[in-house]
Amino acid sequence: FGGGIQSTEDLRLVLESGADMVTAGSVAVKKPELVLEWFEQFGADRIILGADVRGEKVAIHGWQEDTRFDINSLIRQYQKHGLKQVICTDIDRDGMLQGPNFELYRNLSAQFPEIHFIASGGVSAIEDLFKLQTTGVSGVIIGKAFYEGTIDIKQLDEFLC
Repeated sequence: FGGGIQSTEDLRLVLESGADMVTAGSVAVKKPELVLEWFEQFGADRIILGADVRGEKVAIHGWQEDTRFDINSLIRQYQKHGLKQVICTDIDRDGMLQGPNFELYRNLSAQFPEIHFIASGGVSAIEDLFKLQTTGVSGVIIGKAFYEGTIDIKQLDEFLC
């Protein structure tokens, strides 16, 4: 589940409603002490760090507010407390169908090999998925490419087999 979790009550409701994992994005930047409480109370394996990046700087609140955090320092901050997964969206590529930022994901996977990265932003064709496999990411979010028909269900099925 992702989007809008701002309190322990919100998180508890989402988990009790059946979500296995929850994404902490803006709240992870604005209220790190709260997110660390969630790591302890609910388990670090249930919290996915959501990091939207422009360049290497993290943006929050729907990409409207740039922060002083670079992606590496944000990950490092949570890694020492058991962070397992990160959804990383390259804002400059999201929705552009120009291909993912392979270099970003390759660098993150190399620097943090024990963390599972989910790439987001820019996927334009099935070939991007094959190339993303070489970067070390564990997953990918496909949005506009699916809606625009540049990737279809049959291609995804063949890719997964």
